[in-house]
Amino acid sequence: MKIEVLGTGCSKCKSLYENAKMAVQESGKSAEVVKVEEIPKIMAYGVMSTPALVVDGQVRFTGKVASVAEIMGVL
Repeated sequence: MKIEVLGTGCSKCKSLYENAKMAVQESGKSAEVVKVEEIPKIMAYGVMSTPALVVDGQVRFTGKVASVAEIMGVL
């Protein structure tokens, strides 16, 4: 599983990244969590507001910091 956190490095983006890592750890699943900060890559997903969370190529959350529980719900 690949989880991408889309954002340019703001505090909300960093919080979402940390929540994603915690959700993976708590779920016990194996996943790679990466930050995507390059605007062309973010735009390729059609995301207009960050932070955003992408799980295996599908955009799951945009424009908010999803909680650990919310992220675990989509893993």
